[in-house]
Amino acid sequence: MTAKKAKPKAKAHESKPPSPGSTLHDPALYVNRELSLLEFQGRVLEEAQDPANPLLERVKFLSILGSNLDEFFMVRVAGLKNQLESGILETGPDGMSPAEQLEAIRARYMRLNRDAHACRRAIFDELRKLGIQILEYGDMTETQCETARRYFDETIYPILTPLAFDPGRPFPHISNLSLNLSILIRQPDGEEHFARVKVPDTLPQLVPLHKPANRRSGRPLTFVWIEQVIQANLGALFPGMAIVESHPFHVTRDAEMAIQELEAEDLLETVEEGVRQRRFGSVVRLKVPRQMPDKLLEILQTNLELDDADVYRIEGPLSLVRLRHVASLDRPELKDPAFTPAPLKGLAEDEDIFSLIRKGDTLLHHPFDSFVPVVDFLKAAARDPNVLAIKMTLYRVGRNAPVVEALLDANARGKQVAVLVELKARFDEEPNIEWAKALEKEGVHVVYGLIGMKVHCKAAMVVRREGAVMRRYVHLSTGNYNAVTAHLYTDLGYFTTNEDFGADCADLFNYLTGYSAKTDYRKLLVAPINLRKRLESMVEREIAHAKAGKEARLIFKMNALVDPRLIRLLYQASQAGVQVDLLCRGICCLRPGIPGVSDRIRVTSIVGRFLEHSRIYYFRNRGEEEIYLGSADLMPRNINRRVETLFPIERPALVRQIRDKILSVYLNDNVKARRMKRDGNYERAPRKEGEKPINSQAHLLKHR
Repeated sequence: MTAKKAKPKAKAHESKPPSPGSTLHDPALYVNRELSLLEFQGRVLEEAQDPANPLLERVKFLSILGSNLDEFFMVRVAGLKNQLESGILETGPDGMSPAEQLEAIRARYMRLNRDAHACRRAIFDELRKLGIQILEYGDMTETQCETARRYFDETIYPILTPLAFDPGRPFPHISNLSLNLSILIRQPDGEEHFARVKVPDTLPQLVPLHKPANRRSGRPLTFVWIEQVIQANLGALFPGMAIVESHPFHVTRDAEMAIQELEAEDLLETVEEGVRQRRFGSVVRLKVPRQMPDKLLEILQTNLELDDADVYRIEGPLSLVRLRHVASLDRPELKDPAFTPAPLKGLAEDEDIFSLIRKGDTLLHHPFDSFVPVVDFLKAAARDPNVLAIKMTLYRVGRNAPVVEALLDANARGKQVAVLVELKARFDEEPNIEWAKALEKEGVHVVYGLIGMKVHCKAAMVVRREGAVMRRYVHLSTGNYNAVTAHLYTDLGYFTTNEDFGADCADLFNYLTGYSAKTDYRKLLVAPINLRKRLESMVEREIAHAKAGKEARLIFKMNALVDPRLIRLLYQASQAGVQVDLLCRGICCLRPGIPGVSDRIRVTSIVGRFLEHSRIYYFRNRGEEEIYLGSADLMPRNINRRVETLFPIERPALVRQIRDKILSVYLNDNVKARRMKRDGNYERAPRKEGEKPINSQAHLLKHR
């Protein structure tokens, strides 16, 4: 078998300014979705490059960049390659074909990777001055080599499995995201063979070369990467053979699962099988060191069935993700200062959380406000003899899930507990499967989702008997019920006993667990039922206000803006005179600042210490302001193919709080904010001479 040759290069897509009189469907008005996502990765890299960030936080951002890019290839690049191989040549709103996108992605990725490794080298130089050293094996002293040899003999060697490749033994399976060594060995008779050794990910990836006491004494810490220790000791794995050469390689596979739900008798079993099969997906990227010889590369490329364009020669460590091991070193002075989230305000010592919620709607802004009240709400519901039922959606709760423990406790105490566990939460399928089984085993009513749709909404409802009244306590959120990420992501949570909210949540859970053809809700906007229609009508209302000379403004904060219909509507709003601010963390396919089209639209992206995850939709509405919060980004998949919710904030004080103490702070950020230019690139938000620096997340931490 020979390696697949690269396909003829497609002409790179060049975005041109729209011509006079062009329609709002003109491809020049749209940024390519995939390239916009790579631009976001560039902003993540900027945080690693920023000398104002502590050194180990900068390393953390490099690790995040590596993880994000791995997922990008596993899902987005894999999808484009599948389109190309299936002969699907249709283009998106931006007019780029799959081939054009793949070519542009490769060029942008190579620039990102080059800059990331230059950043890594600069950071490692700084760390060396501060007593943290990651050595190359060739730079180690004899004493350090002896320390590494002992570690190899005692710890690494027993779990290594060399796999040969010859006419009697097939080419070994290379698992997704694994780091491996490709080895050329020579037998005593002079014949050469290929072998592969997988670098074990169950061991520490950094082998310590210093004395254990150094960690506590503040003395220098010195490490070497585990694969270099293995390379230096390969003779122990192939006794009597000559090691001609060895080089690491790293494989990325297609990890997008195609779940045939309509034909699946058991969705749980189908998703479990999909997770198992993920490790066997087709290879979409092979990373090798720049110095790998063509002979070894050809063996890999041929047997993994790769085009030339799928091979990436890298200068430096092949997996940026593994830098998390450096970032996790116990050097607190090289990290962001620890903080304690603010406790729930207004809760008297002798008062329970239910009485506080009855007093009025309560807003929590995580991680600045503690997530503990959400867990306490569920724990209190489990213990309270007056609580009869709990209903909840679970999307990404993680492996350590106190909310699930609370639900299990409630079930054990005789409460009626119903839980929607979304099994198809990408890359969180395994913990979700485990929790679904644990809940089901204890007798909890578990639903796995709806056919053809992910359930992405975040809702919990507690039904409590209070005298002759059955009161519903509702918690709605922009984020997941995950106690770990609640300390890392910005999200908004909302407690209420509003009867309309309670009735809507009851209808929502009936829709999720049973059958419902309901098309109207009192307060909630629910996708795919009424969210698009209502959201579009509110934007159209702002357009009408602007045309009538009345107050009109839109501020949308979200993760991504992709939906062409809503982009066109926002263009129309700008043309009508509506001032539009888009706080869009990641993908933005709208081009701001185009004369006559989007000159009243400003796009801001903020990447900082915390992942911006909250979604806020603000409508000026002639001064009668409306704010909706929720789980939905403005993407076709979210609006058309997911169950999402947006919910209104009706207390005037909370509307003002979100407008003045959250949105305004983000819009005035001149430290972390990046402004999108009409060409799809980003630049730092301007700061006037003498203007006070405003870091929105730091400000919110200070004033929590």
